[in-house]
Amino acid sequence: MPEGYCVKCKAKKEIGEAVEVTTKNGRRAIKGKCPTCGTVMYKILGGKATAAAGSSPSAQPAKPPAPTT
Repeated sequence: MPEGYCVKCKAKKEIGEAVEVTTKNGRRAIKGKCPTCGTVMYKILGGKATAAAGSSPSAQPAKPPAPTT
């Protein structure tokens, strides 16, 4: 279980019902609830989220050069 800081309890606790999410800017984060008071806890993880295979333009093969005559 991931650990985060509850601002209501003012203590570090394990995040209950943790779900990994991706923010608007592409960062990974974990969102869940405090097991004691039920407040929403949110912990930002390091690194960018990886794009799904085939969805990025660089994952597609390059076009062959046009023939010259």
